[in-house]
Amino acid sequence: MNAKARKKAASAAAPNGKLKRKAYDKELAKLHVELVKLQEWVKYKGLKVCVVFEGRDGAGKGGTIKAITERVSPRVFRVIALPAPTEREKSQMYVQRYLPHLPAAGEVVIFDRSWYNRAGVERVMGFCTEEMAQKFLKAVPLVEKAMVDSGVILIKYWLEVSPEEQTRRLESRIDDGRKIWKLSPMDLKSYSRWYEYSRARDEMFKATDTGFAPWHMARSDDKRRARLNIISHLLGQIPYKSAPREKVKLPKRQKPGGYREPDYPFKFVKERF
Repeated sequence: MNAKARKKAASAAAPNGKLKRKAYDKELAKLHVELVKLQEWVKYKGLKVCVVFEGRDGAGKGGTIKAITERVSPRVFRVIALPAPTEREKSQMYVQRYLPHLPAAGEVVIFDRSWYNRAGVERVMGFCTEEMAQKFLKAVPLVEKAMVDSGVILIKYWLEVSPEEQTRRLESRIDDGRKIWKLSPMDLKSYSRWYEYSRARDEMFKATDTGFAPWHMARSDDKRRARLNIISHLLGQIPYKSAPREKVKLPKRQKPGGYREPDYPFKFVKERF
C-alpha cells in the first residue's frame, strides 16, 4: 500500500480503527450496483451459484448475508437457514435435506450455515458421534465434486472473529431487545468451547479445502470491512458482464374514463410520525 492509499484508508477509519459508516455506505452502494449486474447475468446465462457461510457464533454471517441481499431480488438470491432436523430428516442420508435447496438455473442460493453443521456444532456439542463426523469429512468432498460437476458454482466462506470481539458481541445481545433472538441456548453452551471449535475447524479445512471447492476465510472483527471484502471477493469469483437489456420508458397512463374515487371509508393507517 502506497502513502496515498494509506492516507485514504486512515481517513475512512473510525478512532478505534474500524471503517466509518459514511465510507462503508459509499463503497457498499457501489458493490450493490455490481451485485445487481451479477444477478441479471446469472439469470441471462442460467448460472447456478451456491454460497456457503460458516463461522463462529457472533462472527457476522447474518449481517454479511443481509448486506449481499438487501438490493437484489429474493427470487434470484435465495437465503436458506434450515432449523434443527426433524426425526424423519435425522434418519436420512446426512446431506439429503440440503440437496433440494441447491440452485437451479438462474439462481444464487446462500446457505446461512449448511451441511458443515456436522463438522462444527454437531461434532463439538455431541449431537453426532466421532465416527459420524469422520465419515462426513470423507464423504463431503465427493458430494461437493458432484455439485461442481453438475455446473454449480460453489463458494465457501468462513468468518473468523477474535475471542474478545465474540464476547463483546454476545454480551451486547443479552439486554438488547433487537438482538435477543440472536442469542440461543446453544450459543451459550458453545461459547466456552472456543478451542474445541478451533480444532474442529482446522480438521474440517484440512479435509474439505479442495481445488474445486476451496474455503475462503474473512476476518470479521470489523464487520463493515468484512462485508465489503466478502462481497468484493464474491463478485470476483463469478465472471459476469452487463446482461443485454432493452431501454426502459414508462408508458402513458390511461385516461380516467369516468372513474371517480369512491365514498367508501378506507381505513388508513394512523399517522404517528
